[in-house]
Amino acid sequence: MEVKVNKKVKSTTEDELHSLSKEELIAKIRQLEAHNVQLKCIVQKSLNSREEVTPSKATKKHRPFDFSKCYKRHILLRFYYLGWDYQGFAAQEDSIETIEHHLFAALKKVCLIESRETSNYNRCGRTDKGVSAFHQVISLDVRSKFRPEEQLLEGNLTAELDYCSMLNRVLPDDIRCLAWMPMVNPAYSARFDCRSRTYRYFFPRGDLNIAAMEESTRYLVGVHDFRNLCKMDVGNGVVNFVRSIDAISIRPCQVDGNGDASYDMLYVELQGKAFLWHQVRCIMAVLLLVGQGKEEPAVVKELLDVEQNPCKPQYSMASDVPLNLYECLFNDKSVQPSGEREQESDGESDLREWIYNEDNLRRTISELQGLWTKQSVKATMIREMLKTMQDKCTCDRSICDQSVLLIEGVRSKEYCPLLQRQRCESLENRIAHYAKKRRIEVNIKSNDINADGSDEPVQHSVADGTDNDAYVDHGVTRIDN
Repeated sequence: MEVKVNKKVKSTTEDELHSLSKEELIAKIRQLEAHNVQLKCIVQKSLNSREEVTPSKATKKHRPFDFSKCYKRHILLRFYYLGWDYQGFAAQEDSIETIEHHLFAALKKVCLIESRETSNYNRCGRTDKGVSAFHQVISLDVRSKFRPEEQLLEGNLTAELDYCSMLNRVLPDDIRCLAWMPMVNPAYSARFDCRSRTYRYFFPRGDLNIAAMEESTRYLVGVHDFRNLCKMDVGNGVVNFVRSIDAISIRPCQVDGNGDASYDMLYVELQGKAFLWHQVRCIMAVLLLVGQGKEEPAVVKELLDVEQNPCKPQYSMASDVPLNLYECLFNDKSVQPSGEREQESDGESDLREWIYNEDNLRRTISELQGLWTKQSVKATMIREMLKTMQDKCTCDRSICDQSVLLIEGVRSKEYCPLLQRQRCESLENRIAHYAKKRRIEVNIKSNDINADGSDEPVQHSVADGTDNDAYVDHGVTRIDN
């Protein structure tokens, strides 16, 4: 199936307004008023988040940096971020609280790049609001001290600009660069040349049946249609929901110091090449319901059977806070054509060793320990309060509700099994809906879904000429329009 996304017209023409009925005009005005209120709130929040510059500390004007006199080199840059207070990784028109906004502001401030458009930029994963990453990687061209033919000499690698330290001096405390890797191939892409992404979802043991959850995970391994375990993004042209999970496991992380197993911390680790929008959070919601005894482990198998269950049951996702893009692995050789350089380095791996600066690493560890101290003090204080209250409680049944709040939404008094709930629209109906609204154009092809279940992103033409960026996070493989 070939899908073309039509860019939504941002303004209504005068002829279109004349053709609207009175009721439609009233609805349009109310919509615009509501949107105006929303934009005012966004602008106000953005203004409040910025530091006020007093007249006595006004910034001094500097002479523009002349990039025409600089050498450039292509690198991979690895960094982590705690995304709990951000609106997601990708830059947004109506918010400055994104990881990319701060990252590019830092790159330009220390004069490593002139602009995003000229930096040959690609990102490995694109995480949503509230989601963190320990191993996020981007590829881009940055300023270098050395000529191209001198850049890979051993001594010059250690004498190169200290990219990570430069950026960390101007980045927020919860975003830190860890290492960089020199690249010979200028076409090497953090997005297209990533061969594996690993997510971890952290959670407390509580009274969860971990054995039942582990039984459920066995159904997830392999190639499946995950339309019932994700949020479908048909409006952006994603109509293929076949993905492969290479491995999934539940592992212990931290044992409670007071000997109460319900406070032990664990994590689910999922490994695959690409993930659908909110795929991990939907999977975790179902696994938690299984762990709570509200669903049988086989419910996962039922949800993966799209012939018997073509429509997704209505259920809330798991929280975004515990999710972390924890590791990314890359191809030895780029899948991107690179012209003459490809012939010159034929047979040679494109990858090099990650370059860590010892001083930068020590500072980053120290800063992260500071963040850990703040969070651990709060957690320990609450834990001691709980211990004292539990000692006073004379309930027959111990209270182990640690994991309950990880599933979003309102909890009903009587639980309704997933397969008995109301269903969302089918994929076919959603495609028809967006096609009718002229948001997408669909051409059916016989080889719509690859027989091997490969998770190549759906490619569609974009009216405004922006890059077709495959959305890969907790998850997503979708194309921006």
